[in-house]
Amino acid sequence: MIVSRLANSLNAARQQFTRHAVRNNQALVRRHMSGEYYRSGAIKPKPEEMPFGLVAIFCAVIPGLFVGATISKNVANFLEENDLFVPSDDDDDED
Repeated sequence: MIVSRLANSLNAARQQFTRHAVRNNQALVRRHMSGEYYRSGAIKPKPEEMPFGLVAIFCAVIPGLFVGATISKNVANFLEENDLFVPSDDDDDED
């Protein structure tokens, strides 16, 4: 019921806007979601590329992997020292 009331009010607002735009002889502006063309229809220029994009990716990924590995190693050592999780040797022989 609440949704239908909201839909009715939104529909009424849209119709009122349309009537107001037509009364003032304004063309309705439609939004273009395309990133390739301007509203006039002209093609936009090619976006700028980073010259060292691949190097920047490696500079972000490699330290992240090292930090994650270090954190996981420290947590595993903490769990084993406090006897919260100790892998048993019998689990390895389950063939």
